[in-house]
Amino acid sequence: MLGFLFGNSWTINLVKSGKILSLGYQKIKIMSKFSIEAFVNETKENPQEKDYFELEKPELLEINLNNQAVWTKAGSMVGYVGKINFERQGMLSGGLGNLLKKAISGEGTKLMKAEGSGRLYVADNGKKVRILHLNNESICVNGNDVLAHDQSIKSDIKMLKSIAGVMAGGLFQVKLGGTGHIAITTHGHPLTLLVTPENPVFTDPNATVAWSGNLTPELKTNVSLKSLIGRGSGEEFQMKFSGNGWVLIQPYEEVYVVTK
Repeated sequence: MLGFLFGNSWTINLVKSGKILSLGYQKIKIMSKFSIEAFVNETKENPQEKDYFELEKPELLEINLNNQAVWTKAGSMVGYVGKINFERQGMLSGGLGNLLKKAISGEGTKLMKAEGSGRLYVADNGKKVRILHLNNESICVNGNDVLAHDQSIKSDIKMLKSIAGVMAGGLFQVKLGGTGHIAITTHGHPLTLLVTPENPVFTDPNATVAWSGNLTPELKTNVSLKSLIGRGSGEEFQMKFSGNGWVLIQPYEEVYVVTK
């Protein structure tokens, strides 16, 4: 048996009774790992993903709609395939009870309703996305960290007890409850701290992402930190969590921008 290699092609021949018999010929395509084809193969969507909420990438949420509606953070849509219509949430969405809080907090226009059938892709400034499924449960999330949630999930803007929260940037949060999917975002990899009656948890409001729905945090002022650091620092304000539950924090102090 003789084998010959010519450039990007090869052939294998057999020698029988002094004659060369060709068995085949095939070209071999060599693809650079930096080619456009390689790039597309590496970054293309995964067709096997069929769940309602899917992580297409750690920072990119895919929502598979089948004649359904979902609430997403306004401005978070980065692409979609199919027939999907978008409608901005009005100030009166959620009832009159939330009107005053939405007007003060600037959260009246932060949500977008997406309805139809297709694949919807949403993201928020490269933040990491976490998917949770609530089973007749509730969770509190800082409003800036809510990326998307089922239409079946009820939302209510909650206000902390201390007006000091205005200065700390953490006065208003969103309580999500019911049964369905939600997606929240964090800067970097988050850490969950467990809260017990014996060990309350204290956090920086600007680094606090979410906590279990049964907890009611209080805003405290640390006088010693205020004296040491100065009045301009937000670290003098802390959120205190007491009882039984958990708190999710991120390795980043997020500055909340109020939008009117």
